[in-house]
Amino acid sequence: MPTNRLEAFSDGVLAIIITIMVLELKVPAGHDLSDLVHTTGVGLLTYLLTFIYVGIYWNNHHHMFHLVRQVSGGLLWANLALLFCLSLFPLTTAWVDDSRFEPIPVVVYGLNLLSAAIAYWVLQTVIIRQQGPKSLLREAVGADIKGKVSPALYLTGILSALLIDRSGPIGVGLAEACYVAVAIMWVVPDRRIDRVVREHKPAG
Repeated sequence: MPTNRLEAFSDGVLAIIITIMVLELKVPAGHDLSDLVHTTGVGLLTYLLTFIYVGIYWNNHHHMFHLVRQVSGGLLWANLALLFCLSLFPLTTAWVDDSRFEPIPVVVYGLNLLSAAIAYWVLQTVIIRQQGPKSLLREAVGADIKGKVSPALYLTGILSALLIDRSGPIGVGLAEACYVAVAIMWVVPDRRIDRVVREHKPAG
């Protein structure tokens, strides 16, 4: 089975996720900039962070499927698992916003990020195993340092919000810093897959 339908479906789901998130933003009650900051300020920040995450997953998903020629049943389910985790982003983002960064919503948001990272790793692993010992995707990801560092940062953030300064801002601040750090790490363009695609592109 070719990949077109899977990619089109995934693109549609990600577009809906972004649409739902922006609809969750509160319209300012007044007409001044201060009304925007007071009513929507926190929501804009959480929306921006999650939007970046959705963009990162869309970008990497798009590039990864340049190296996939056929879709198996296992790959379809692994992709659905990733989309399920990503589809929870609007809920967990809105909870963080509505709670004004209370520890438990921040922890749940981190768990959502961690689950999406694990689901992406599973999808990547399924593709590599399907491609066999000469897998182009395995060649492209290499040691996958960023893929290994990201879950560690998510866990650090989750534990910080749970265990550090539960009644104050320090633990939550550390958690959010970890989540932002992962986003910054992945938003930097990753040329690994592009390089492998160019190297194995048929001549002519």
